[in-house]
Amino acid sequence: MELYFAPMEGITTCLYRRIHAEMFPGTDRYYAPFLAPDGQGNCRSSSLRDILPENNADIDLVPQILCNRPEAFLRVAGLLADMGYREVNLNVGCPSSTVVPKHKGAGMLLDLNSLDVFLAEVFSRCPLRISVKTRLGMESAAEFPAILEIYNRYPIHQLIIHARDRNGMYKSKPDLAAFAAAYRESRAPVCYNGNLFSPASLQTVLAAAPELNAAMLGRGAVTDPALFRRLRGGAPLCAEELAEFLRRLEAAFLSAGIPEHYALARLKEIWFYTSHMFPDSPKGAKAINKAQSLADYHAAADRLLQNNFSPTAAFSG
Repeated sequence: MELYFAPMEGITTCLYRRIHAEMFPGTDRYYAPFLAPDGQGNCRSSSLRDILPENNADIDLVPQILCNRPEAFLRVAGLLADMGYREVNLNVGCPSSTVVPKHKGAGMLLDLNSLDVFLAEVFSRCPLRISVKTRLGMESAAEFPAILEIYNRYPIHQLIIHARDRNGMYKSKPDLAAFAAAYRESRAPVCYNGNLFSPASLQTVLAAAPELNAAMLGRGAVTDPALFRRLRGGAPLCAEELAEFLRRLEAAFLSAGIPEHYALARLKEIWFYTSHMFPDSPKGAKAINKAQSLADYHAAADRLLQNNFSPTAAFSG
């Protein structure tokens, strides 16, 4: 089975990807946090730097675009083709309340006629193969048969299905029955995404779709950077590995010229997930979140890393 690392905005940057790939090999592909072009197809320079090939050496990376205007999408796709990329991923899954009202991300599912027109335009002119990351619907998975009818009209390279509707955000239980039905009816190869936190959770998905050969991990992989290894039958993460991983991330942030307070904010965001591996130490996680300097952070993190570490603890949202 192929295992992919989902794009996590603000976390899975090129610095994170490089160190993760070095310390925890076994990820088949990484997806970059989305590029969000304006109406003319212009992207932030920081977002473009993140996906430069020289910043992602020896990593199989797929850039992602969050966009609902064909011309803007095609302009960015052209830039990516010039960089040497062969695939681009269209984001039709982001459930954020700052994205959906603009009819982007999962908001593209609000108007299926517009989605169809968009796909017809980009598939007819895009120089790259296109994969799509989607939700099952806006309010209900019952919407997905009509959505899939549109997807099936186009040569989608891979359909990555987050097995929730938009209203479920990241809280509702994935709808495995709806996913299995979509898997059977999709003309494109399908990848599963949603609540993969352990080998047992992957086995639950495979029970619903036994022939599935691709899965994407997001929050589970940030919580446990060794999860890809565990899914392949390898050893669980140890506290020493986690400490080294976080030390290397911090050093990379600072070496890249990221100011201390921004580096601290990034580390706190990662700890929001990894702290779930210390289920008996909620005060330790709070101390990290309250840290006002890297010195405070080091003291709090060192204390927490000496507490009861549970490499198989589940992320609870």
